[in-house]
Amino acid sequence: MAFDMSERDRLGLRGLIPPAVRTLEDQILRTIDHLRSQPNDVAKNLFLQELHNRNETLYHRILVDYMEEVAPLVYTPTVGTVCQEFGHRFSRSRGMYFSLDDRGKFSTMLHNWPHDNVHVIVVTDGSRILGLGDLGVHGMGIPIGKLALYCAAGGIAAASGAAGVSGRGHQQPVPAAAQGLCGAAQEPHTGRGVLRVHGRVHAGGVRPLAAGGGAVRGLRVQQGRAAAGAVPPQVPLLQRRHTGHGLRDSGRGPVRLPSGGAEPHRHAGAVCGGGVCGPGGAALGVCGAIKDGMIRAGLSEKEAQARFVICNNNGALGRSGGVFGDPNHAQGLFADPAVAGWACEHWDGTPLQQVLEAFRPTVLLGLSAQPNLFNEELIRTMASQCERPIIMPMSNPTSRCECSAEQAYRWTEGRAIVATGSPFQPVRLGGTDGRTLTPSQCNNMYVFPGLGLAASAGGITTFTDQMLYEAAVACVNSMTEEERLEGRTFPSVKRIRQVSLAVACAVIREGMRAGLTDKMKILKAEGNIEQYVSRKMYFPDYVPLL
Repeated sequence: MAFDMSERDRLGLRGLIPPAVRTLEDQILRTIDHLRSQPNDVAKNLFLQELHNRNETLYHRILVDYMEEVAPLVYTPTVGTVCQEFGHRFSRSRGMYFSLDDRGKFSTMLHNWPHDNVHVIVVTDGSRILGLGDLGVHGMGIPIGKLALYCAAGGIAAASGAAGVSGRGHQQPVPAAAQGLCGAAQEPHTGRGVLRVHGRVHAGGVRPLAAGGGAVRGLRVQQGRAAAGAVPPQVPLLQRRHTGHGLRDSGRGPVRLPSGGAEPHRHAGAVCGGGVCGPGGAALGVCGAIKDGMIRAGLSEKEAQARFVICNNNGALGRSGGVFGDPNHAQGLFADPAVAGWACEHWDGTPLQQVLEAFRPTVLLGLSAQPNLFNEELIRTMASQCERPIIMPMSNPTSRCECSAEQAYRWTEGRAIVATGSPFQPVRLGGTDGRTLTPSQCNNMYVFPGLGLAASAGGITTFTDQMLYEAAVACVNSMTEEERLEGRTFPSVKRIRQVSLAVACAVIREGMRAGLTDKMKILKAEGNIEQYVSRKMYFPDYVPLL
């Protein structure tokens, strides 16, 4: 009903829709009312999917105007449940699907995509979806959600993005009919869902996507996190996370300790993460990024690494013998040098509670997908040893979080600096304190839209570790004093487009310094990078069709 009368005449719509003319603003208010009337978050996500199918402009404008309210519905934490129920609720295809049946045809298939001017592709193999494990094709909800944020938060036009999933079944054989699987049909002899494929067969399928299949000029690829061993060394673009035109979400993304301005080298941390047990795991990636920051701040690599103790649900990574004996050795997890390099023989499988009592960390990072792992005894022990403990239960979705933001605040009498993987509501402290503290969601959504914007608008050809570091610094420096007083550790999501602009400009400047942009002449001629990038940012609004 937003078509004016002249548009209705030109498009042959006069008399086919009610005579009232609704402005976009009218539609936004009406739509948000309908959204809020839905009974739960999954129903709200389904409502937004239907809106996306019939009116992309309105869908993305709702995201832009109500980012803080709507982003958790299209991305974490709701997207976890959406992925789990993907097959049951599937009604309309969005994105591209690549299976074993398509081997040898991937490059040709890319030509079937209806848009030519693609700048960003988000692709996953579904093997590591949040903390939910291997969901196969049903992991498509993650690329779809990320692309919505690339558009609304990063200002990349909707038609410039594409979602993809390399559907190779689930890791565990499950009856396909019981799950409503959308992946490759069934094994012919067992009737079970197709098992996940690794190694060379997987590499043959992923490589054309990483290279863009030669079908799309100037595209950038974001690869979702893959399970251990799912991405073999033969795929260097993805294995190295962010070389060439690719950016891999391996957990080693932009991380900076939310310490109220304190430098990372002043902190020692215990990291508890099941993801540490495998190459490219989230815990290893986060630790690697923080360690790099410590080295940049002046520590040696040995000094920086000594400030970490990495645990999983079995205890601290260490040696197989000793008082406790690290059971991870029996599972063969230390065959990979990337994992073995983080083991500390001093701790040899020490339980997490005893690690905290002896190591006395100032930072506790949770990437374990083990709900309630950070119990009251653990948090109170840390609070008794540190005036301002940094507690970051990072696992997604909310059901897998190590503790809630409210628990972290209350068990430390409001002294903790808290950031979580999924969003939590502000916490009002009782008693004489009476403060209201707002935990921040420590999520890559603060950075990846800006990285995509830098690639699209700034022509970045290679993402380097230094670019990711500059992106993290730009994100933290975007905070206002008011946000710090509210207890936030990251900027308000309401200002995510401003943050994305700052991140993009920081990355572009580093790209210019390193000579890693194919738009060097344009950027130098423009002079003001902020104004140039701002002009390139898409804003969802109705434009005349004829």
